[in-house]
Amino acid sequence: MQLKHLFESLLVAVFMLATPVHAGEAVNLNTATVEELQAVKRIGEKTAEAIVAYRNEHGAFAKVDDLLDVKGIGEKNLAKTKDSVEVGGHDDKEKASY
Repeated sequence: MQLKHLFESLLVAVFMLATPVHAGEAVNLNTATVEELQAVKRIGEKTAEAIVAYRNEHGAFAKVDDLLDVKGIGEKNLAKTKDSVEVGGHDDKEKASY
């Protein structure tokens, strides 16, 4: 049983190292996976899942402030995360307007 836990921990560690989110790099709300969104401060698993579900249902985010439409994200949470996220397509790294 402990070997299973060790293996799971190793997989998580490898995945986290492979995640293309680095300090200071903004995560694109329109292309990020649940795992990539979780790398952003103040975004946990449920919030990340809600962001992806909202995006799948309503389409791409036009601006970072559109996160307020996602259940579970309020003004305080947005204020603490908005510098770590951006919107745009796959190739552009344009910062979102706030």
